[in-house]
Amino acid sequence: MKIKLINPTEMWKEAINDCKAEFVANGETIHGSALLGDYDTFEEWYSDVVKNSCEETVAEGWVPSSTLLGVNEKGRPVGFIDIRHRLNDYLAEFGGHIGYSVRKSERRRGYATQMLTNALDVAKSLGIDRVLLTCEKDNTASSATMIKCGAVLENEVHEDGTLIQRYWIDII
Repeated sequence: MKIKLINPTEMWKEAINDCKAEFVANGETIHGSALLGDYDTFEEWYSDVVKNSCEETVAEGWVPSSTLLGVNEKGRPVGFIDIRHRLNDYLAEFGGHIGYSVRKSERRRGYATQMLTNALDVAKSLGIDRVLLTCEKDNTASSATMIKCGAVLENEVHEDGTLIQRYWIDII
């Protein structure tokens, strides 16, 4: 099944809220969603996603990013992916250029690999030729996805008692 990465718009409000509800019901963080789980309303979140998409309006302490929705062939959102246009000190150490997540009901179908592959094309179009990806060491599904997409482990670092793996992908 083919995944498309699309810009979240108000047209997707109900589907995005449904996807968010599934993550929340499973007690999971929605990685790659520009902190969707922290917002009370879609409108507040969407406003910040738009603001954070360009250098002139990005929130203080953040970097410009493209927050995208992964949608399957049936038009169902399967997850989120966030492509950061550059790195700040925190992202260079712990967060990386790209964060992503797939909702529990859609996992183990290759969607994360397709989303990351598509995101690498977006990163390349933004002029990024080397992408940093990170995940917690015990997140073997995420590390496997990164490796499938050509990532090479550089090192492991500690963040607040959690071991974080840092991978790089050279985009050719």
